Amino acid sequence: MAGSVVSLQDGRGTTATQDRILDAAEALFMEHGFEATSLRAITAAASVNLAAVNYHFGSKEELFEAVLTRRLDPMNQRRVALLDRFERDPANGPLSCERILVALFVPALELARDPALGGKNFLRLLGRAYADPAPFIRRFLSEQYAQMIARFKAAFGRALPHLPARELSWRLHFIMGALSYTLAGTDALKLIAELSPKESPNDEVLLRRLAPFLLAGLKAPLPDLPDVSRELDGELDAARSR
Repeated sequence: MAGSVVSLQDGRGTTATQDRILDAAEALFMEHGFEATSLRAITAAASVNLAAVNYHFGSKEELFEAVLTRRLDPMNQRRVALLDRFERDPANGPLSCERILVALFVPALELARDPALGGKNFLRLLGRAYADPAPFIRRFLSEQYAQMIARFKAAFGRALPHLPARELSWRLHFIMGALSYTLAGTDALKLIAELSPKESPNDEVLLRRLAPFLLAGLKAPLPDLPDVSRELDGELDAARSR
């Protein structure tokens, strides 16, 4: 990664030009995705020339990483800090899965509600990034979440000591995917409006509905994978024959 990206986090702050480039890139990447967004479009939206983007960020890939980094790093640091606070509080005792989910949810909810932190646009961009097949994006997100996921995996491991580490890793993978999709899209808000017109269609309502689903998945009995595979194979064979 270019040294200019590192400078975004080294305490010196960002310049007005960097901010304009990041804001323009964030909006365009969110709207069109990584592949369909050109540097030319970003420079036009930010009112800078290509040399400024190259100077501050390097390649389009490094710019995309910088866009994600400036929002993801503070959110994940907040998640870990909140989990640390819960674990240090003797009144909490051993942390439950519900309490751990609160530490995971609240910083994402804070980001969604605050346009200065990126708001819904950034969460939609994050949802796009999760679905993007580009190897560098998958690798970057994996690295960006590694420390935070390790902390939460350890906490969930203590709350669910019967789960093998590999099974817990799968369940956390599904949790992060469901959380990102739910906060990133508008489909769930439309669903609330259609099914529960009296409910306010906001992110807090979404998380309250998502939490029981995630908790059920976390606490589910260990699956009998051979039996599941045989059943799926049978259904697939039946579908092919129709």
